[in-house]
Amino acid sequence: MAVPWALPAPLSPAQLKRLEQHRYSAAGRSLLEPWLQPYWGWLVEQVPLGLAPNAITMGGLLLNCLTALPLIACCPSAAEQAPSWAYILGALGLFIYQSLDAIDGKQARRTNTSSPLGELFDHGCDSISTVFVVLGSCIAIRLGTNPDWLFFCCFVGLFMFYSAHWQTYVSGILRFGKIDVTEVQIAITMLLLISAYAGTAIWDYKVPLVGLELKFFAVIGILCGTALSFFNYFRVIFGGGVGKNGSTIAGTSVLSPGLHIGLLITLAIMIYKKSTTQLFEKHACLYVLTFGFVNAKISQKLVVAHMTKSEISLQDSAFIGPGLLFLDQYFNSFIDEYIVLWIALVQLVSPLSHQNNMD
Repeated sequence: MAVPWALPAPLSPAQLKRLEQHRYSAAGRSLLEPWLQPYWGWLVEQVPLGLAPNAITMGGLLLNCLTALPLIACCPSAAEQAPSWAYILGALGLFIYQSLDAIDGKQARRTNTSSPLGELFDHGCDSISTVFVVLGSCIAIRLGTNPDWLFFCCFVGLFMFYSAHWQTYVSGILRFGKIDVTEVQIAITMLLLISAYAGTAIWDYKVPLVGLELKFFAVIGILCGTALSFFNYFRVIFGGGVGKNGSTIAGTSVLSPGLHIGLLITLAIMIYKKSTTQLFEKHACLYVLTFGFVNAKISQKLVVAHMTKSEISLQDSAFIGPGLLFLDQYFNSFIDEYIVLWIALVQLVSPLSHQNNMD
């Protein structure tokens, strides 16, 4: 007899069948992709045929995360100066991650091991890596000296990643723009190397006549890229989906994925602005990691919904952490917000214990 509180299977048999039938579909090429293809083609030839594509994906993710940790540890509020080696390590880790991320699919085709599960795993790793990439870019230019801009740049990066899969859920096709993830990652690698060579003080230099600090030209670039991506993604979303009556691939409203990301950003803004201990200003990296992992979870949930042609349920355990922070503020920070933030992060990254069915 099954235990009454045992967790159900994550996917139903019908969903598993649709996942098995899923075929990867993408369109568009970014500016740098044709130039980098020869390098990626050479690189994949150096990889042993016996190395699984998922191992390449996981290796790239671990390398990117581990090389970003020294920067995060040295710059908890993204306003500090880290040692030069930390920026170089972060740049190297990001470049290697970008290279490995580009060849895992090539290795799968090369070894005839392409599968929907491989695509799902790849997107899951990308959703986690995005959090560290976003943080690395802000730390590189010491954007923590302006918390509002730091908050905006971090969360707009997370929102854009989610939106890319939102429009895929609507149209059934993952579309790449002329300025896409490859260009962003190369640009961030260059920012990290500039900070390593010239020091982060260079970003505080005020440009004559304009009167803006150099770091805000990087922010302006982010704003322009965001505006372009926003237009491209939401033109697809509001243009109607491939489902019946312009619905999503699962036959649901094209606006339904907006509930998760809307709730995430609303909670993030409210907790940031209502904090009496300057939680975000003092612990920006920890804050972004916590909410970034929530974004990774809901993004992967959206990917699964797309690949299985399923409806997205609003209920998600990923919101427990932000919910605890919100409740703590509601009760006048009965528990130190910093402690609750750590609890929220641990709740997200710790492995969930599943109760198995018993006879």
